[in-house]
Amino acid sequence: MDLIVGLGNPGSEYSRTPHNLGFMVIDRLATDAGLRVTRPEENALVGLGQIEGREVALAKPLSYMNLSGGPVRELLRRYELQPENLLLVYDELALPWGQLRLRLRGSSGSHKGVQSVIGALDTMEFPRLRLGIDPGHRIGDGARFVLRKFRPSEETEAEEIVGRAAEAVRLYISEGADKAMTVINRRAQGEKEEEA
Repeated sequence: MDLIVGLGNPGSEYSRTPHNLGFMVIDRLATDAGLRVTRPEENALVGLGQIEGREVALAKPLSYMNLSGGPVRELLRRYELQPENLLLVYDELALPWGQLRLRLRGSSGSHKGVQSVIGALDTMEFPRLRLGIDPGHRIGDGARFVLRKFRPSEETEAEEIVGRAAEAVRLYISEGADKAMTVINRRAQGEKEEEA
């Protein structure tokens, strides 16, 4: 089984914001697979089922972003999984808008939600899919930026990012981390070269 956790904040005031892209990816995966992420478990909403022929638990922690680690740790315990069975999906201000990056380990950077997960699991050794949200211009207040609603002009782009991220998760599930990293990270490199 794989535990796919999207990071975000519960509540309508936080929906449709850059910081909730992780939740949006979980919702897209659930919709595409005909699953419902409504089961309350370990201070998270969970949906169980199959994606690409593999058993998965899709989860959205309800603890708020900066305290995501507790629910993630307890879900791993509940399903008797190890950190390597986790795929954490979240927004990343250190990556250009729309770029996806898959990694098997790493620090939190400045992401407090990831920092909480690393602290709770006592390891940086778990896979993560990062969704770039850097708009390409100077941001005065990063915390304010990630919590503001998408502008109408950004909505279509945000949905496109969520769609590509859901596709990346399915590739990870069906083909494994190495193949998925090759495809996803090569695409990111290609995007970077086109921009240069």
